Amino acid sequence: MQLYKLKRGFKPEIDRIYSVMQECFPGEISRNGEFLETAYGAMSKIKVSIENKMLRVETVSDKTVTNDEIVLQTNKAFRDFLYKATGYTAKERLKNAKKEVGEE
Repeated sequence: MQLYKLKRGFKPEIDRIYSVMQECFPGEISRNGEFLETAYGAMSKIKVSIENKMLRVETVSDKTVTNDEIVLQTNKAFRDFLYKATGYTAKERLKNAKKEVGEE
């Protein structure tokens, strides 16, 4: 489980996150209260919610997928999703994560 900070102007609204998921992960997205859940490529489960104005993401890898192209495509789609949902690039998310660890 990971928590991601949202950039200013990126509202912590589950409906906005739902539309970003639809854009990045074509397929069925189930909604269970404040949780959104789907599967895509090499991930058998992607569960997303908003917690304390942060994006909460849980993923489960599908270990049966061995095709490198599918794995790379899944990683790209996931990174795109995080960027569109949080407003932060991978480099900025890493910097934020290091800052969070330093504060504790």
